[in-house]
Amino acid sequence: MATDELRPPLPTPIDRTQPFWNALREHTVKIQYSPSSDQWVFYPRSHAPLTLQTDLEWREISGEGTLYTYTIARRPTAPDFAGEQPQIIAVVELDEGPRLTSTLVNVAEDQISVGMRVRPWFEDVPGTETTLLRYEPAT
Repeated sequence: MATDELRPPLPTPIDRTQPFWNALREHTVKIQYSPSSDQWVFYPRSHAPLTLQTDLEWREISGEGTLYTYTIARRPTAPDFAGEQPQIIAVVELDEGPRLTSTLVNVAEDQISVGMRVRPWFEDVPGTETTLLRYEPAT
């Protein structure tokens, strides 16, 4: 396969994560909520943290949050990412509390700052049924 044909590895949903990926395909964000602990939960799991109850519910959220931290990778983090430099790897703290790892798009490097507001940017991967969750500045 030629370098220009490389595509980063795509997620392989499992039963536990399928609702997350289905929501992204619809350009919405859903994460789990636990009534027993009154907490939002991410990454998807079968039991609620703290209570170990199986009461997790999938609920839609805005997906908005703040940039918790980031790094700029100027060399490929894996061979399949050879065409994506620089890659701005970010940890986003969702307004609901959980943090997730993603990448920033549509922003100049000198405009990035920890604490900046970010919003979801949905990347429909051509030729697949996969939508990836990226983030861009909210303003």
